[in-house]
Amino acid sequence: MNELWQTSLYGLGIMLTMAVVAWCYSLYRRNVNIVDSLWPLMFLVAALVYASRADTLTDGHFLLLGLVAVWALRLSIFLLVRNWGEDEDRRYQEIRANNEPYFAFKSLYIVFGLQASLAWIISAPLLMAMSAADLSEIVVIAAALMWLVGFVFEASADDQLYRFKSNPNNKGEVLNTGVWAYSRHPNYFGEFL
Repeated sequence: MNELWQTSLYGLGIMLTMAVVAWCYSLYRRNVNIVDSLWPLMFLVAALVYASRADTLTDGHFLLLGLVAVWALRLSIFLLVRNWGEDEDRRYQEIRANNEPYFAFKSLYIVFGLQASLAWIISAPLLMAMSAADLSEIVVIAAALMWLVGFVFEASADDQLYRFKSNPNNKGEVLNTGVWAYSRHPNYFGEFL
């Protein structure tokens, strides 16, 4: 079997294992919100797995690992803090209601397995970058600058929305200041970058 394909499947196996462990925790809590905090960590694990199986690692590879780590840890911690002690998100409550009976079991594949599978597919560019013998310096610089813009945009949007929703006077209102004045979903725009 192709070595790249083996590395990819190894990454999938680890992401699915993470999903099963988080699913077990969700059964204990009767709340699947933990999957939100797990999502960015799957990319960090994928990057680490792909890097660990690479023939050589350059400064560009280590920069990529660092950028993925900073993004993943910031987003995971933000989501963990935001969701801590909260009821299950309304999206998951709706999924739960639509998949009873046996949602506890079904959530393994319709929530956790799906997230792991999507993270695996979306992490394919990480696999390609980590397996590249050398990364072009101009590509690394351009990518790092794009990452920086996206990271600042996403982190700013998350912070602004968190503060807005924390104010009871804003209940039912729409945030349309800060980066939210430029986009309906600036956090997703930042994430895409």
